[in-house]
Amino acid sequence: MEVSEIPTKKTGGKVIAVNRKARHDYFVEDTFEAGIALFGTEVKSVRAGAVNLKDSYCQIKSGELYAVGVHISPYEKGNIWSRDPLRDKKLLMHKKEILKLGQYVMRDSFTLIPLSLYFSGSRVKMEVGLCRGKKLYDKRESDLKRHAEREIERASKGADKY
Repeated sequence: MEVSEIPTKKTGGKVIAVNRKARHDYFVEDTFEAGIALFGTEVKSVRAGAVNLKDSYCQIKSGELYAVGVHISPYEKGNIWSRDPLRDKKLLMHKKEILKLGQYVMRDSFTLIPLSLYFSGSRVKMEVGLCRGKKLYDKRESDLKRHAEREIERASKGADKY
């Protein structure tokens, strides 16, 4: 998977990886931008696009935010001191934001899910979503809605030809 040239909504950076399953399994109520603390060989792997956000989530431990389950493959040309690909990555946000997110997670049963990883200048940023889980009938409903929108678009494109 290569780094795509798709600009993000907020910053205009290059998108590295997108967690497509998150939008299928959760209702995304709000999104936040967080920096991510990485080591040198991890950044080189990220530039190569060797990142997987599937089945990852964020967790608050002792007032700090961590991304759990984010897989950054070891850099091919790295040395013997490469980091564990599944280690918990520390996310960098203001303390007030982390406390606010912690309240939502504890009180209102929300979940923090990494939605995408992208470059903002030379820095790697992660878009974190404040999400609520979908039930099976919600997933079916959203699939039907998406299918209907596609059909309407196809019909309108077909009508434009004549």
